[in-house]
Amino acid sequence: MTETPGRPLDEGTLRALVPRVLAGLVRRGEDFDSAEDALQEALVEALRVWPDHPPRDPRAWLTTVATRRLVDARRSAGARDRREEATVVAPVPGPTEEGDDTLVLLFCCCSPDLSPASQVALTLRAVGGLTTREIADAFYVPEATMAQRISRAKRDLRGRRLDQPGDLAVVLRVLYLVYTTGHSGRTDLAVEAIRLTRQLTLATAEPEARGLLALMLLNHARRGARWDAEGRIVTLDVQDRSLWDTREIAEGVRVLQSALAAQSPGRYQIEAAIAALHDDATTADETDWPQILAWYDDLVALSDEPLRQDPAAVLGRAVAVGHVQGAGAGLRETDRLSRVLGDRHRWYAVRGYLFELDGDLSAAAAAYADAANRATNTAERDHLVRQAVRIRAAEAGPTIRSVRPARS
Repeated sequence: MTETPGRPLDEGTLRALVPRVLAGLVRRGEDFDSAEDALQEALVEALRVWPDHPPRDPRAWLTTVATRRLVDARRSAGARDRREEATVVAPVPGPTEEGDDTLVLLFCCCSPDLSPASQVALTLRAVGGLTTREIADAFYVPEATMAQRISRAKRDLRGRRLDQPGDLAVVLRVLYLVYTTGHSGRTDLAVEAIRLTRQLTLATAEPEARGLLALMLLNHARRGARWDAEGRIVTLDVQDRSLWDTREIAEGVRVLQSALAAQSPGRYQIEAAIAALHDDATTADETDWPQILAWYDDLVALSDEPLRQDPAAVLGRAVAVGHVQGAGAGLRETDRLSRVLGDRHRWYAVRGYLFELDGDLSAAAAAYADAANRATNTAERDHLVRQAVRIRAAEAGPTIRSVRPARS
């Protein structure tokens, strides 16, 4: 990337540079924590110098200054040797290396030595370029709490050489966690997860990577219809499907077909197939529930203990059973799940939906109210309260169209 001399660099461009420069340093084998500290010093210097003297190649400038800071730090610690002298003149990563650099950094942030929460936080900070405050806001925790989490993650990686490949399954899981964080309202995180996953599919032939990309695309295609003008949740069956991104759906289907062609279906491919069937329906009434149920059967079969390992899958299957075999059959499925899932708000929400489908409005309203009392997400809690109010109003008058709670 080249900037015109004399033209200041905007904040967005500077933010986009940070993970790329950090990735290049880590790719060369620099210690993660030391590399980030050096880059922060380089950024401080950039804020001082660039307004009057913007560089022609900002990435190269930051890399060079950060490298000098690393060498100075090693010299002050008495650790100067031939390798460090070589580092001073190490070539700046070129544009063709940028993708590989970012993936190396991504794998480093997804080290199995870190907790899942730390993996996600460090990925958002180092690869996504978000500030600690932004990450804290995304997870609804105090900034100080998130700062401690990130510091602890970097401390756990201190002294380790981070130039070795990591576990692809862990990376996929972290990317999906990043996506679902954005999917709940912060679209920028969802877009970043899609970008990174798309990049990952170019570096690996693993079909699950393509399955994850397809799943993200097929869900993200509905983003324009998922919230109303007042920021309230709009569930799948009442969304304005003309607002869905048909190009994104088509791409998701193509990617999914490519993944399934490998004949090694995994969790992300199966979830993407379910999402594709929802997206393929012109109206909610045209949804192919028998096929969706078949895919849910395959999804649940992947887990040794699905009730504990994949509660979302077993609850989704109960909804599908309710549509294929009748609401009573779906409710019997939820009865079977009550011992393990009976304290979760989603269990009550599914029960509310199935009771409504079965025509038992009194039980439906009570179940929605119980779900609202247990929900921790404000938008979801407000939605469930509205569901309960709507059902109670329906008991006293004409039936109001059902609004499905289970999938958005």
